Amino acid sequence: MAKSGTIYLVGAGPGVPDLLTIRAARLIERARVIVHDGLVHPAILKLARADAELISVAKRRSHHTLPQEEISDLLVRIAQSGEDVIRLKGGDPFIFGRGGEEAEVARAAGVAVEVVPGISAANGAAAAAQIALTHRDASSIVSFVAGQCKGLKDQDWAGLAGKGRTLVIYMGVKTAPQIADKLMEDGLAPDMPVAVIENGTRPEMRVLRGLLAGLPNLVEREEVVSPALIVIGEVTARDDATLAMTAREAAR
Repeated sequence: MAKSGTIYLVGAGPGVPDLLTIRAARLIERARVIVHDGLVHPAILKLARADAELISVAKRRSHHTLPQEEISDLLVRIAQSGEDVIRLKGGDPFIFGRGGEEAEVARAAGVAVEVVPGISAANGAAAAAQIALTHRDASSIVSFVAGQCKGLKDQDWAGLAGKGRTLVIYMGVKTAPQIADKLMEDGLAPDMPVAVIENGTRPEMRVLRGLLAGLPNLVEREEVVSPALIVIGEVTARDDATLAMTAREAAR
């Protein structure tokens, strides 16, 4: 029986290739099989060897090339054939990347797994936008949440946002109205500063600022598309003119 290969769960970082770790770049350059997400920048895929097999399992809202269970099974099958395989993900594999699920399936099948962390979308995008997620004068707590999970309204976000806190919302573009309503219903001030970071770290990056009450209008007016992060907290408005805005102005 052929020896099983290894599944490498590799973080591709938030965008541009020079934010890859050295370990990730070396694995990509020598891999024969790469199973990649749609958020992986095309320039990163160009690092692969010419004869590498590139398999896209891109996910889009309400449409997956392959269901998650089939992706996990695909990785296991490739590894059990004796081939090493890279599962290449935008950001970090273990932060909203479903890497934990894939690692569990691999271990259950007796396949070796190595996790190569990447710069997360939150870290990378916030740094590119020069938004400090923590700041001695503004925030000592950071929380990450997913904005498109089922039952969003019923989730308990109490205490995740507010004075001295930063809330980073992944996958929240389509649910921005529900997110704003949910947070304000839970007591967050309508004039809490927010930022939307679209295509973080990439040449086409945009940083849009406003207030919580105006978040849905901001997203709609500026036609924000994924990948984009929503950052909520006082850190988003430090040294920015949005500090002087009112909730009424933001909601126009």
